[in-house]
Amino acid sequence: MRVLVATDAIGMLTSLHAGSVIGTGWPGADVTVAPLGEAGSGFVEATADALGAEVTRGMLAEQMMLLARADGVTVLGVEAASSVPRTGIPFEASSADLGRAIADALEDDRPRRLVVDLVGPDVHDGGAGLLGALGATADVPLDRGVAGLFGLTRLDLTAVRAALAGVDLVGAVPTDQVDRPLLGLRGITSARRGADIDPALLLATDQTLASLARLAGLDHADVPGGGACGGLGLAVLALGGRLVSGPGYGLESAGRSAADLVVTGCTTFDFARRGGGVVATAAHVANQHLAPCIALAAEVLVGARELRTMGIESAYAVRSTVNHSPAVGDVTEAELLALAQRVGRSWRW
Repeated sequence: MRVLVATDAIGMLTSLHAGSVIGTGWPGADVTVAPLGEAGSGFVEATADALGAEVTRGMLAEQMMLLARADGVTVLGVEAASSVPRTGIPFEASSADLGRAIADALEDDRPRRLVVDLVGPDVHDGGAGLLGALGATADVPLDRGVAGLFGLTRLDLTAVRAALAGVDLVGAVPTDQVDRPLLGLRGITSARRGADIDPALLLATDQTLASLARLAGLDHADVPGGGACGGLGLAVLALGGRLVSGPGYGLESAGRSAADLVVTGCTTFDFARRGGGVVATAAHVANQHLAPCIALAAEVLVGARELRTMGIESAYAVRSTVNHSPAVGDVTEAELLALAQRVGRSWRW
């Protein structure tokens, strides 16, 4: 029996730790544990675990940067300051700090692959600040947000492309943003518009981003993913890179061998988040293999009927909900192990 364990972090247990514990529920089976994390939420740590690397942290312009290196692969990202959904358009915010972090990583140890978690900076500049920090030049400032790009007519990426020559550039974005367009009704300006913003300013902002995309060599400005993470996806694509979801990259690195059963997991499995991108990706992989997918979570608040609409056969909770306010952050290894062994007896053939 072939079992793929593709779980998010569960409580304080990392994806790798939780997955290794869950895998013991199928003794004698061919178990593959794939450490996974959604971009902006555990991606750098999970990727570092898959590489067998240690995550180092350091401050850059009041932002916490995460970095890991192993086997010619460098993965980095910015630790998000808050998980609260962002509203409004940050017209003056720049992605330059992330660009500086990339430049430092390239200078210290040039990798064959550079994987960047694009979640963290709350920007709307189409990655202009990032490009400028890597050596791009233009006829307007590139580090003053989208507001500073108004009137942009010239952009030179020669120095940036030279700096990244021979490097496989990968941008990790949230699962629901892999195909997000930059412009239009589904674009980033429309999605974050507020009732108090002048419509003329919204149109000017979209026109500016369209100019940036065209000058960056993307004639089709609505290329899928160009609008991911405030337009940082545009910068990665303009440099010849590719965009992936965090869980998708983890499964890609682990290899997608056939599986008879896919086991996923998360901390809270509710209908609002549906377990997040890791659970959704695991269910998709199970569907590709025509294999059942089950989930283990600290807390389960989704009914059986809803589970099946998500591609999940069953979900099992470490703890039962008590008074609608269970403690799920302190799930122990012993508790998860007991659940995995109990569930494994029902899903073994």
